[in-house]
Amino acid sequence: MNRVERSDILDYVTYGEQRETIRDSALRAKSVRRVLVGEHFTFLFENRETVLYQIQEMMRIEHIVKEDDIRHELDTYNELIHPAGTVGCTLMVGIDDEQLRDQKLQEWMGLNDHIYAKLPDGRLARPTWDPRQVGDTRLSSVQYLAFALGPEAPVAIGIEMPGIDAETELSEAQRQALGDDLSAG
Repeated sequence: MNRVERSDILDYVTYGEQRETIRDSALRAKSVRRVLVGEHFTFLFENRETVLYQIQEMMRIEHIVKEDDIRHELDTYNELIHPAGTVGCTLMVGIDDEQLRDQKLQEWMGLNDHIYAKLPDGRLARPTWDPRQVGDTRLSSVQYLAFALGPEAPVAIGIEMPGIDAETELSEAQRQALGDDLSAG
């Protein structure tokens, strides 16, 4: 999948004028790439469109106009874009209660080792992840994962860990979207 280039970024005013159309398209792309697993885990599989939208939104919200700051956003979010055969995703751990969230993020230190994408033949593909998101005593509530899957979209996403045993079967639309992303070169 091609990375987002500086030339893809719209200036602040132009983005504002086109934002509604861009936002609608990006939200449609995100909705079919969002997989809820268990009670607390949201996997948002990223593609070029979702990453470009995220960069543009960060620039809008934070009023980013300096070239170095724009490049920083590009570098940061382009880490979610991977070559053909691999999909990146943002895993968000959603627990509203701050005390419970802190407790669980400590208990779930090894979580990333227990995540899988189930392939059509039943094999489980494990992700790689950004070690900067794992501290010495707790996980970050946001994890950046990458699944090397080859050409075929998974049939399910799951977690098998003591205290968490959850799997979500992907819909045909989700499998199609991930299949398209896996083949994007």
